[in-house]
Amino acid sequence: MNLLMFEYMSGGGYANQKLSASILSEGYGMLRSLISDCKAAGHNITTLLDSRLTAFNPPNEADKIVSISSSDELSAKLTELSGVADAVYVIAPESGQVLEKLVEKIETSGGTSLNCEVDAIRQVSNKMTAYETMKKRGLKVPETVLVDINEKTENIKRLTRELGYPLVFKPLDGVSCGGLSVVKDAEDTAGAVKKIVRESMSRQFIAQKAVRGKAASACVISTGDKAVAVTLNRQLVTLAPPDEESGYYGGAVPFDHSLEKEALKTAERAVEGIGGLKGYVGVDMILTEEEAIVLEVNPRLTTSYVGLRRVVNFNPAEAIVDAVIGRKLPKNVQSRGYAFFSKVEVPPRLQVITEAYRMKDVISPPFPIEGNKSAYALIATVSTSPKGAESAFYRTKRRLLNLYHGD
Repeated sequence: MNLLMFEYMSGGGYANQKLSASILSEGYGMLRSLISDCKAAGHNITTLLDSRLTAFNPPNEADKIVSISSSDELSAKLTELSGVADAVYVIAPESGQVLEKLVEKIETSGGTSLNCEVDAIRQVSNKMTAYETMKKRGLKVPETVLVDINEKTENIKRLTRELGYPLVFKPLDGVSCGGLSVVKDAEDTAGAVKKIVRESMSRQFIAQKAVRGKAASACVISTGDKAVAVTLNRQLVTLAPPDEESGYYGGAVPFDHSLEKEALKTAERAVEGIGGLKGYVGVDMILTEEEAIVLEVNPRLTTSYVGLRRVVNFNPAEAIVDAVIGRKLPKNVQSRGYAFFSKVEVPPRLQVITEAYRMKDVISPPFPIEGNKSAYALIATVSTSPKGAESAFYRTKRRLLNLYHGD
């Protein structure tokens, strides 16, 4: 098949705007990994890249790369290429309806989308709607209330105090840890609201009861009504107070945990509970000592894919195609080994980037984008044990840092 693969951050979604080096490393890492797997499955791939990236001639197995220099050019090329491709896959954030509008654009251009259906994307992108749906399904979810961003601070304090501290404030349609704060008491309220205003366009946010446990996620493949959870993953996240930055740094696949079976079954129920979630879906959870608690459903490829593809006994990109077009799910799913992946910050040095290209575990190179004070690489390593994979990561990280710092 002739497939079009598009990732928003690296593909021109921010043409003529500042590129976040950290998010770029995740986006390009996912794109490159998905393209590699699609090529291994025998497909011909066209992709779009921001002209600032094509200037670096980065490692990429696509058969055709279209350089994008403006938002108008991106819109025209997506319309043109979607109409002639056999199918299209989009990697983009749900926030600001970006993913929803892109999938809608592809479908109206006559393209066949490998993404979740637009209505399903819209439903889970609204965290309150998703919360209510999960709760009706009988799944364990944190106590949650919806708050207007313009509500008076004293009213917000009164409303959230009933949940009991500590709480987590996050934008209604946020992605990753953007705008997220841990609110330990009423005095943190005003600062947490200001962070949401600063980092999100959302006019509403949710306040959730904070749950103690292990941050985890599940990679799920779905036909739109039936789903199979492929792996349970550990997440590396920092949840910070309002005056600090919360962040997602990477993870490990699979995650050996006593609640693994329960967590995977919970993820399948979460996805099957919303019609139209198809292809690849991520489910974020907290694993306590007793139960798996669902936090969010992500209707798109997640960064865990870069680890998943290294350990499962099938081609996950082909599984996405099979699930959406053939309505077939992978069978006899097994993991072979362990993957560890994370971002590494380095100085933006053009002189050594081609050497970084040659490091096989550097999935996304640290692009030295003009105007950025730092660059980020995404590294993914694999071994026969969790500790072995993590040790391999730190070995590669040291090599990269030595390269960039000249130590």
